[in-house]
Amino acid sequence: MRNICADKRRESLWIASPFEEEKIHRSRECTQEGVRAGAKAAAIACVASAIPTLTAVRTIPWAKANLNHTAQALIISAASISAYFITADKTILECARRNTHYDRSA
Repeated sequence: MRNICADKRRESLWIASPFEEEKIHRSRECTQEGVRAGAKAAAIACVASAIPTLTAVRTIPWAKANLNHTAQALIISAASISAYFITADKTILECARRNTHYDRSA
């Protein structure tokens, strides 16, 4: 327990160099960029999955009988969630790759 407290004290006294602060700033920008891209992809996926799902429930007899409101919401939200995380992950990795090339050229 004493070691944990000592480690926390050392971490709070840590002062980042300008180079490290720049890296932290770039990583935060990458995260924000990933969140923005993911939100856009989720919105598009929501509309792209909602239209056929709701149309199918109203026109196809099997879907009308078997897909209640919860199932419809799960279909639409699954598409939106997967689009968000896949796009955010790809965007963050691509940005990190750019930053790695940026670090090497410096």
